[in-house]
Amino acid sequence: MEAWRCVRRGYSCCAVGRGRYPMLPYHLQSLGRDRITPWDFSQRFCWNRHISSCMRWPGNYSWAPYPYLSSQHCQLNWRPPCLFLPNRSQFQHWNWRPDNFAHTSLFHLSSYIMDSEGDKTSSKRQKTQGVIKRHWEYLCHHNKENMKILGDKHVDQKYKDEKEKFEFSVMSYNILSQDLLEDNSYLYRHCRKPVLIWGFRFPNILREIKHMDADILCLQEVQEDHYRKEIKPNLESLGYHCEYKMRTGRKPDGCAICFKCSKFTLLSANPVEFYRRDIPLLDRDNVGLVLLLQPKFHCTVSPICVANTHLLYNPRRGDIKLTQLAMLLAEISSVAHQKDGTVCPIIICGDFNSVPGSPLYSFIKEGKLNYEGLAIGKVSGQEQSPRGQRILSIPIWPPSLGISQNCVYEIPQVTRVEKAEEIDVTQEHLEKPEVLVAAKKLSSNLHHHFSLSSVYSHYLPNTGIPEVTTCHSKNAVTVDYIFYSTEKEAINTQQGKKGTEVALVGGLKLLGRLSLLTEEDLWTVNGLPNENNSSDHLPLLAKFRLEL
Repeated sequence: MEAWRCVRRGYSCCAVGRGRYPMLPYHLQSLGRDRITPWDFSQRFCWNRHISSCMRWPGNYSWAPYPYLSSQHCQLNWRPPCLFLPNRSQFQHWNWRPDNFAHTSLFHLSSYIMDSEGDKTSSKRQKTQGVIKRHWEYLCHHNKENMKILGDKHVDQKYKDEKEKFEFSVMSYNILSQDLLEDNSYLYRHCRKPVLIWGFRFPNILREIKHMDADILCLQEVQEDHYRKEIKPNLESLGYHCEYKMRTGRKPDGCAICFKCSKFTLLSANPVEFYRRDIPLLDRDNVGLVLLLQPKFHCTVSPICVANTHLLYNPRRGDIKLTQLAMLLAEISSVAHQKDGTVCPIIICGDFNSVPGSPLYSFIKEGKLNYEGLAIGKVSGQEQSPRGQRILSIPIWPPSLGISQNCVYEIPQVTRVEKAEEIDVTQEHLEKPEVLVAAKKLSSNLHHHFSLSSVYSHYLPNTGIPEVTTCHSKNAVTVDYIFYSTEKEAINTQQGKKGTEVALVGGLKLLGRLSLLTEEDLWTVNGLPNENNSSDHLPLLAKFRLEL
């Protein structure tokens, strides 16, 4: 307590004797919780905790407290002022502008270092002095030396000149909306308050995007005002074209797909709203976005269909999650089908709020799901408590939605009746098809006709420990994915089922991916967000080759 009183009064106890000496300059010795320093802009000191547990910049001294910054006072190129500096050169690491981020072949997470066990406010915090590295995993051996990824500028001319092959990279990233962060602050109790400020977070997010240099960005939880004022202008200056869909209702965030103008041309942009005023089941404001992109300078290469979404979080509403997914797949099917009857390659990114191995995840990968007797809270694999165990109804969504159990848009029933009247069919023949339609509606089998694979395997190959894509105070789990249509030469045809005939053109070959981490790895850097990683999700990154 004596040491604490000294700190509050601006003194520090002498390490040798009982004497005290001034710890702060005279004009700052009276500085307290409610006092403001006479700097160029207002900054508050964090004096409400022991000085050894105050937030600090990387490269700090133990006696230099961390200023509490407000986003309205911070510019993107602002450098923290040097406090009580005996030697300015010792604070070279305080420059955290995004343009000063060094390009390496590895992606570094921050190293969180604590001074004492008293800093340990959460049992999940751990001491560490190391740096966690995310390695690039090559999945195509002959391409290892020829990939331009994460700062590797060398590209073999042999592969560059092959016009029948087109290589591109895709990044999926939930950047954590600032409004959602503040509304759910209990999830971030392990974080220091200054690292949660948007003025601190956005430069880190922009730095990650610039460093990964993906050709296509799929972003979730993009807050509309931040998108309009900061995110879109900065990405456009980096050569991206941006498409955005804000959530319906009064929700301030949404999904964005951005692509490099030097590599793609936009053929169509198709927003998907999951809210339906006339369907009680669909009362949530989640959205999706589907783009059709044409690779530039490769006229013979098929277009690419890129989709991005953020499904409902609620673990106990698996019925809504499956319906939202079916609506997204129906829109993808409509956009990806070409005039010649073929289907172009597909990439689906997003936060699906479902874990690997769950029924929803299995449906995406396997293309089928029998949900008869399935508990509504087990669809996403998130729900572990006995709540939400109502059984899914058959069918899940009403016929008025206009989407079949094959996850494609249905032909309006009026058209079928008009056609039947034209050919003058007897009443007996008209009643028979109605029985078949009714039986189909009661089926508990869902299907989609895409052959999709996940970029990630979700478990470490040697140990089987789960990888995670999000980590906060309550949970660490995988919910973010990049799915892609695999190479498929044969035509997959199922006669008699409307909307299931499909011929995939070309195919996507996965060349490499940025490795994921385990929960234990992330807690060695104090979880997410932290000083260098400003979202509670990790960015996913993969590189593909499109072949005819």
